[in-house]
Amino acid sequence: MDNFLPIQILLFIFLLFAASRVVLRVKEGNISFGFFLFWFSLWILAGFAIINPGSTSFLAKQIGIGRGTDAVIYASLVLLFYLLFRTNVIIENLKHEITKLTTEIAIKEKKEDENTSDN
Repeated sequence: MDNFLPIQILLFIFLLFAASRVVLRVKEGNISFGFFLFWFSLWILAGFAIINPGSTSFLAKQIGIGRGTDAVIYASLVLLFYLLFRTNVIIENLKHEITKLTTEIAIKEKKEDENTSDN
């Protein structure tokens, strides 16, 4: 890594750390294999872009964007907004499930209270 800029080295070290966290989480069973593939692939692609920054410029030109940095930023924003959307959908689903469970528990407790008061 003699020809790499300090920022490339720091980013690559961070990516190694992030990838290790993904591996650890899948081994612990905290994330599914699909999530593991998504995140590990993302970190591998980012590592490739850090080691070979010219590849982003090549890809940017292929899709009509002037600079590789711009392409990375655009792609990152799209990915972040999509992940934010997915997170919000999951939160909304959890809210509905909690409301449903709370209602079911309240009904069950009320029925149990009525049964015990009848005896």
